[in-house]
Amino acid sequence: MSTSLIQNPILAGFNPDPSIVRVADDYYVATSTFEWYPGVQIHHSKDLVNWRLVSRPLNRSSLLDMRGNPDSCGVWAPCLSYDKGMFYLIYTDVKRFDGNYKDTHNYLTSCETIDGRWSDPVYMNSSGFDPSLFHDQNGKKWFVNMVWDYRHNKHPFAGVVLQEYCTVSKKLIGKAKNIFSGSKLALTEAPHLYQRNGYYYLVTAEGGTGYNHAMTLARSKNIDGPYELDPDGFILTAKDNQDLPLQRAGHGDLFDTPDGETYLVHLCGRPLSGPRRSPLGRETAIQKTQWTKDGWLKVIGEAGDRLPSLNVIGPNLPAHPWPKDDIQHDFDSEVLPSAFQWLRTPEPSDIMSLTARKGWLRLIGKESIGSLFTQALVARRQQSFSYVAETCLDFSPENFQQVAGLVCYYNGHKFHYCYVSVDDNGQRFVDIMQCNAEQSLALNFPLREGHINGYETDARFTLPKQGKVFLRAEVNDDTLHFFFSIDGIEYTKLPVNLDYSIVSDEAGKGEGASFTGAFVGMACQDTSGMNVVADFDYFKYEEIQS
Repeated sequence: MSTSLIQNPILAGFNPDPSIVRVADDYYVATSTFEWYPGVQIHHSKDLVNWRLVSRPLNRSSLLDMRGNPDSCGVWAPCLSYDKGMFYLIYTDVKRFDGNYKDTHNYLTSCETIDGRWSDPVYMNSSGFDPSLFHDQNGKKWFVNMVWDYRHNKHPFAGVVLQEYCTVSKKLIGKAKNIFSGSKLALTEAPHLYQRNGYYYLVTAEGGTGYNHAMTLARSKNIDGPYELDPDGFILTAKDNQDLPLQRAGHGDLFDTPDGETYLVHLCGRPLSGPRRSPLGRETAIQKTQWTKDGWLKVIGEAGDRLPSLNVIGPNLPAHPWPKDDIQHDFDSEVLPSAFQWLRTPEPSDIMSLTARKGWLRLIGKESIGSLFTQALVARRQQSFSYVAETCLDFSPENFQQVAGLVCYYNGHKFHYCYVSVDDNGQRFVDIMQCNAEQSLALNFPLREGHINGYETDARFTLPKQGKVFLRAEVNDDTLHFFFSIDGIEYTKLPVNLDYSIVSDEAGKGEGASFTGAFVGMACQDTSGMNVVADFDYFKYEEIQS
């Protein structure tokens, strides 16, 4: 047993809104997945240093169907807990977030094992988002969520609501009570309850999920309040220290080690130094804390009190590494590798097959890239600032409405797409399309006749009528280059320097409008309705350390 050094973030790339639970010597973190399917990622660790993905529990239509959900809606802020041999997962399926209204449907599912078949959902309420379930020492269970107020003369973040949950009737009982209105920073969300030394402690996130984000703490002798705020301010925030490498620190959860040490997990962002955008999205980090003599909590570490640190002194736990993830996937199994997800639909057979052509992933062209319903896009998270991604495509389009290729994707308004299609004369070609998000009407903006970043472009290259095409993306911080090859050996660079920073939370509508992170993967569209197929032989993703 020796003290370990934990390097942040512990879950790199798009893994926001962490909820953590310890069961004996095992630690599990659940994070938001928004419009990506299956819903909720659960990672497992035994030493708080090494983590592996063990489950995406919302994996069937009875638990989650997001067809029609707007970008950055879907699964927000799950809460994972454990009580008397049962795992409990609370989650929200958000159907709308633009405008004054939020349609936020909250559910409960449970399972005896973390990677088993989770129960059909129990509907809880729709009054707000960021729900959590608290197991009181007296045997009761309590449900809390922030409440959303759509009225024009009210603050939309209207506090934290508490209500009892009955395990027999499987519904909320009694009247809901607003127990906490938040601090002056406002935008109070992400409530979690705890018990310690005769107090109920309430952790919340405030300040929005951008660069003013923070974690606050309040406490009360009674679960329904009144709650007093920590007199020393926030548990954790980087809002007044914009030079720290970990920014946007907030939305977190507390846990104790077997030795009684208290740590917290929280979301954070690592912006690029130039454009101050975060293609990696909101990630999960961990911090060591300390209880003060008067019963309050603060983060301690190399960055200073109440600040997020890159390197954290871990508890005395034996090292427990997991096997490293594969760099290349050859699609030899009938099961999609766990690194990949798709968008919205609970019916993956509508958009893909791993059996139609042995050793290949077949995508079935459906709706346009950016569709909110059914589109064939299968991708994995970006987890490093610089990487190379590569695939081999066998695709024979018959008309201009049929396209397939390699995509760097944030959402339907922020992407770069190296695609293969055919012109009106039947000539197959490779080209680039992109959506900048600043140009709200330019969903598939062609580069070959325009310019980007001041550079004239002519990205189209003709291809043989049939046969494989190898596509490659090389990302270096805020720059992206695409390449293609016919033989997989000699590659030609497409002569466009792409601004990769647009594939980020902060681009387009800006901070607070987007909540996910960059993906890279394979796509096929057929807006003619003929369901043309594209076959992918392999997918390779290799990180480049700068």
